[in-house]
Amino acid sequence: MDEKKVRAHVIISGRVQGVFFRMNTVRAAERIGVTGWVRNKRDGTVEALFEGKEDQVNAVLVWCRAGDPPARVSDLQVGWKPPTGEFNNFSVTY
Repeated sequence: MDEKKVRAHVIISGRVQGVFFRMNTVRAAERIGVTGWVRNKRDGTVEALFEGKEDQVNAVLVWCRAGDPPARVSDLQVGWKPPTGEFNNFSVTY
């Protein structure tokens, strides 16, 4: 049985810029096995799009709620969308 694929559009708030949050997100996404992208937004938040098996996307969302020190995540907004399969890897975008 094929595991369900999902797509999560995420906005991460808190101390998430200037603390290597994007690079650490790339490492976590690659380790967990999801595709998509992450970028800084002008308002100080970080935006990300994760696509993959449901348990893998949920695992990367758990990671995003904490991040790596010295990041401090205060809020995580998740919007679920149908997966498109358009990504081959996970990267930082601008």
